Amino acid sequence: MAEKNYLIHTLEGVRDIYGAECRRKLAVQEKILQVLYSYGYEHIQTPSFEYFDIFSKDRGSVGQRELFKFFDRDNETLVLRPDMTPAVARFVAKYHCEDPMPLRLCYLERTFKNNSSYQGRLKERTETGAEMIGDDCADADAEMIAMVIDCLKASGLKDFQVELGQVEFYRGLVEESGLDEETQEQLWELIENKNFFGVEELLDATSISQEQKAVFLKLPQLFGSIDRIREARTMTTNKRALFAIERLEKVHAIMENYGLSDYISFDLGMLSKYQYYTGIIFKAYTYGTGDYIVTGGRYDRLLEQFGKSAPAVGFAIVVDRLLMALASQGISLPVNETNTMILFDVSARVPAIRLAKHFRSHSFSVQFQRKHKTPSLEDYLKTAAESGLSNVLYVAGDGLAVQAFNVKTGQCDQIPMSEYLGSEE
Repeated sequence: MAEKNYLIHTLEGVRDIYGAECRRKLAVQEKILQVLYSYGYEHIQTPSFEYFDIFSKDRGSVGQRELFKFFDRDNETLVLRPDMTPAVARFVAKYHCEDPMPLRLCYLERTFKNNSSYQGRLKERTETGAEMIGDDCADADAEMIAMVIDCLKASGLKDFQVELGQVEFYRGLVEESGLDEETQEQLWELIENKNFFGVEELLDATSISQEQKAVFLKLPQLFGSIDRIREARTMTTNKRALFAIERLEKVHAIMENYGLSDYISFDLGMLSKYQYYTGIIFKAYTYGTGDYIVTGGRYDRLLEQFGKSAPAVGFAIVVDRLLMALASQGISLPVNETNTMILFDVSARVPAIRLAKHFRSHSFSVQFQRKHKTPSLEDYLKTAAESGLSNVLYVAGDGLAVQAFNVKTGQCDQIPMSEYLGSEE
């Protein structure tokens, strides 16, 4: 018997949710989607698994070790999607290849990453996000960031910050340095992991100038307000890097127009493990979770790999981390939880059904439970209390009266059915 017990347990990195927690998750997701819809974004769904090549590292997505891989009956290698962006790019190239106007899409999906489960990281997580295809201006970047802020506010979150970076600043510096491709990859990974001792050690082994090395080593200090980022202009003459700063300044000005600039800060030392990003990148952080709750950025060349040349920008909210933060901060959205059971004898089924329909027609959720000979009425009341219900309405006999039990206090009142149904009688 003990050998079968493992079957009831979830695997490492996944979890079951139910009851009030599940309702809160659904409520938060709905609030976020309503914000995305209000910006004119259309909902799409993509398959949970795709061809392996959709998410290969060559496209800038996750590494092979982070993929859940399997084979179909034709021996094609398939993967559970680890990331929505390449899936959306594939979708757009297939169905909207000739569309000239910007395309606004949003989604609510699950992603799967075969990572180690340290710090409570899930291997299966729920993400909701948006992608704008076909617009390369700063206003498109700002719209994404404004949506992130509005989505987080709609979830009930109050204290959070959206950090903005620009990968073109780093790429301009690297381009000027003449570092070989392997060293560039190592440097990217070290900076992305904030391992600046490793950055110093790596650069000491290269032949780049002291001035160039000094700029790379100052990257961790280039964060804060937009004024702090403007100081980086004095550190380089590289046109690509200077353009990156100029773009951040434009986005900041537009965020001031939105009245949302207080929610953003900047970090030129921010990079991403996703290599497909080509411009602005951003992450949102709050208290109560050890990692970002939103990630996003511009990926102007990813769609070319699927046959459509178009700029794009998007973001994903990690719903599971957002819920963790909300719980940690004691923030909860009101949800229509069930707190009443209608318990009935067979003889009172018809009036009990009418009573249940009455409550539901007035947007009250009720459980509808036939009373069996066993268990006893007391057992039903005990079960109701253990399930978090507050009231049990017992309809017995001919159903002309209702025994209304407050399961928390034990109080019972005899109430005529007509008082509930009123004019419906």
